[in-house]
Amino acid sequence: MYPSSVTQEIAQTAARMVVEEGLEWGPAKRRAVKQLGLRARTSLPDNEAVEAAVREYIEIFCAETQPQELRALRELALMWMERLQEFRPHLSGAVWRGTATRMSDIYIGLFCDDSKSAEIALINHNVQYDVTEVVGFNGEVVDALSISSLCQPLGETIGVHLMVYDYDDLRGALKADTQGRTQRGDTQALRQLLQMEDAQ
Repeated sequence: MYPSSVTQEIAQTAARMVVEEGLEWGPAKRRAVKQLGLRARTSLPDNEAVEAAVREYIEIFCAETQPQELRALRELALMWMERLQEFRPHLSGAVWRGTATRMSDIYIGLFCDDSKSAEIALINHNVQYDVTEVVGFNGEVVDALSISSLCQPLGETIGVHLMVYDYDDLRGALKADTQGRTQRGDTQALRQLLQMEDAQ
């Protein structure tokens, strides 16, 4: 079913906020509704419609800068994943799916036998972090360990969010979306993405 013109307009407005301001999709959709002067109960586009609009926006307005920005963020993500390899890191979000810009944060799921072990590892490496509670991909509340990490190629400090899951959650994390695409990838999958970019 194609989105109506109103949901399409919400998706396009949200996409601009996602790309230019680094907003997450949910808040971007809600702000788009408000900005367009629509009723709060207006039905929202699904995430796939927003992602399609984000890709279109990037193609039109950011085609010259976005590939280098995405590359820098993926390399930064890989560095953190290699540091935290013992916790089976999996990259998700815009950096994994290829829609990230310099405004995007990095989201990495850690799948731990002991939920406190990742925090202990950060403390042992003198890494400063904040702890917040967020809703994870499985609908349950999980801890997010948030770090500010300098991305030298971009000259920006990037938010790196480590979502702490139980090891048993890993199987659910690897389910594909409705279009058969993986929602996240491990260190090896990310390295392969970077190698594919090099080959192109």
